[in-house]
Formats: sequence, structure tokens, C-alpha cells
Amino acid sequence: MPARLDFSQLTLMDTLDMATLIEVEAFKRYNLFVEQIGSSTDAGAFFQSMAGNEKKHADELAERRHALFGDAPASVKLDDIFDVEAPDVGSTRWNMSVFNACQVALYSEKKAFEFYDRALRSVKQPDVKALFEELRDEEAEHVRMVEEIIAKLPPSAKVDVEDEDDTESRMGF
Repeated sequence: MPARLDFSQLTLMDTLDMATLIEVEAFKRYNLFVEQIGSSTDAGAFFQSMAGNEKKHADELAERRHALFGDAPASVKLDDIFDVEAPDVGSTRWNMSVFNACQVALYSEKKAFEFYDRALRSVKQPDVKALFEELRDEEAEHVRMVEEIIAKLPPSAKVDVEDEDDTESRMGF
């Protein structure tokens, strides 16, 4: 599991902190991808929208946590989780197609769904279990959302961006 936590011992506050960190990690990773490939490409623009989605979800979880627990210090740290929902660091290429970018996001959303689904087996507290179920269901919705985006892509969305030098060399320039 991509977390060093005993799920049976998590409190509701811990779970909200963990879920927020998972979203923050994904937000940062998508932003890294945008920095690497730029936001002017279709794939970069897609990653930028995914970063926005992850940030929005992180903010919602953090607000919920604050409403319930105020400024109580978190016991769950970023070191306690790793790549729960964040896409794999090496999954981008500068010239990747938007279809491939969507595949990266789809894999990440499925990975997050599986994380929450598996973790549910160890959760004991009813309020924590309910939150894990909610988080798992949200990830299932995110999977459906990305699948719908993929289904609407035109065939040209599968074509990687070409390097001008490669194009010129094939044309004999």
C-alpha cells in the first residue's frame, strides 16, 4: 500500500488530513507535468485542468477538516503517503498526446479508487469508514469523468505532438 498508516487506528481528523494530503500530492504532480511540457499543448492544458480539480478537492477536504477540528495539529504527514493518487513521475513526455495524458489521469484515478477500496477492509470506526466510502465513490466518479473525456476525443487526440526537427528530417530538409 502506498501509505505507512494503520487504517484501523485512524481518526476522522487523521483521515481528512490523509485525504487532503493525497489530493495535494496529486495537485503538485500535475503542476510538475504542466511545468515540464507547458500549458500550451493539449496534454499540458489537460494536466492543468486536472491540477485544478485536485486542488479544489484538497481545499474542500481541508475546509471540512477545519470546520470539524479547527487548528488542531495534524498527525498524518506527507511522508505517510506516496503516490496514492498522484500520477507516476515518469509518465509524461514533452510531446505526449492528450489521449495519453488522459490515460495517465485515468490510471491515477483508478489507483486512488483501489487505495480507498482496499483500505476500507481495515477501517473500524463508523465515521472513518463512511468517509473512506465517500472518498472511494468520488474516485469512481472521477474515473467515469476521465473515461467520458476519452470517449469524446477525436482520433487526432491520439497523435503525439511532432518535433519540428523530426518533421524536417523526414521531409529531407
